Amino acid sequence: MTEFVALDAFDHKLLERARRNNLEPARVAAEAVGLSESAVLRRLRRLRAEGVIVRDVAMVDPARVEPRILLHVQVEMNTQVRAHTDAFKAAMVRSPEVQGAWDVTGETDFLLTVAVRSMAEYEAFCQRELTAEAHVRAFKSMITIREVVGFDPARAVLSR
Repeated sequence: MTEFVALDAFDHKLLERARRNNLEPARVAAEAVGLSESAVLRRLRRLRAEGVIVRDVAMVDPARVEPRILLHVQVEMNTQVRAHTDAFKAAMVRSPEVQGAWDVTGETDFLLTVAVRSMAEYEAFCQRELTAEAHVRAFKSMITIREVVGFDPARAVLSR
């Protein structure tokens, strides 16, 4: 089970700023939250060491890189045997087409976000990853027409 880390108001402010702009200079963050630059650097180092900040990434606009078809796929497994679901999870982690995968409740067991260059590439993905050998009973695909609200880490809510 995940251990929770005790965060104070300054930590929450720093996390919010880091989520919006991870490259913000410490002196700017320090001025904004009311701490010294060294205190900001110390807190950010601690938040990384304790696993609160797990990675520093760049958000890339896929429309500017190359054309992609984005699909959301609901997957129903034909078994809940842990070895089979663990194998499926591991395959999703390894699959370059899978942009996100969630273990969910309800009729659907997994929700995937898949990005491919063509429907032929999606068909190959389905044949490789969503076959009976992968213990998938059924899957339903939804093709994204356009993004209305994209994932933005700055929008994600932190409990306080």
